Amino acid sequence: MSLWQSVWLGVVQGISEFIPISSSGHLVVMRAVMGIGEIPLLYDVVLHIATLIVVVVFFRARILLMLGSLYRFARRAHGVEDAENLKLTALVLIATVLTAVVGLAMSRLDLHLFPKLVSFMFLVTAALLISARFSRGALDYSGIGKRHAIILGIVQGLAVIPGISRSGSTITAALHSGISRQQAGEFSFLISVPAILGALILEMRHFGELGVAVPPAAMAGGFAASLVFGFLSLSLLVRLIHGGKLWVFSVYLIPLGVWGLLAL
Repeated sequence: MSLWQSVWLGVVQGISEFIPISSSGHLVVMRAVMGIGEIPLLYDVVLHIATLIVVVVFFRARILLMLGSLYRFARRAHGVEDAENLKLTALVLIATVLTAVVGLAMSRLDLHLFPKLVSFMFLVTAALLISARFSRGALDYSGIGKRHAIILGIVQGLAVIPGISRSGSTITAALHSGISRQQAGEFSFLISVPAILGALILEMRHFGELGVAVPPAAMAGGFAASLVFGFLSLSLLVRLIHGGKLWVFSVYLIPLGVWGLLAL
């Protein structure tokens, strides 16, 4: 993998990981277009680290509140002010368990080997984003319960299918289940943290196989590109969620999906 290929893949990862257009689907298409075989495991690990850093830093205020409440709970020094954050932590854990069960089952299918299927899933994602325009959720964290965590956990697990956007599908599911736009976006990315961390741990199990298939300069270029464009795309996405404009990405996904069905 050359430096420019790595940087382009990093840009695509950084943008599509957060913008609801499916990072896994775009990496499949980019690999096909650029003639790259399997992406080396170490490179995939590096991109996951960049993604995790972006989410943690962007939502650091809420994450620090949750960690603080957990610390006080462990010391049996928690109070009423910790109730919301402790409840939110429990919901994230419920969603994570379901994501792991569904995601591991779906990942056995190796659907990334079929570009035309990925292209069709782009169209499915576009339909989900359009449907989000008609949701009128108003629940804040005090009104979110186990039902919401179960729904989002299952949907996040299904989003391992290349072409299905994790952020787009979970945010849409949150909105349709009654959660407000602001909380839908934040909750979607809070449940992504353990999911991304879990994927990273699974990849690191094969540490001995990581190898050096990608030159250090190319690795660094891909990491930097993913980090920078990840911050920019997440900032844009949050603004569009609050404005109820997720549907705008369907304008891109529909022609992309149709092109993929015809050309790949």
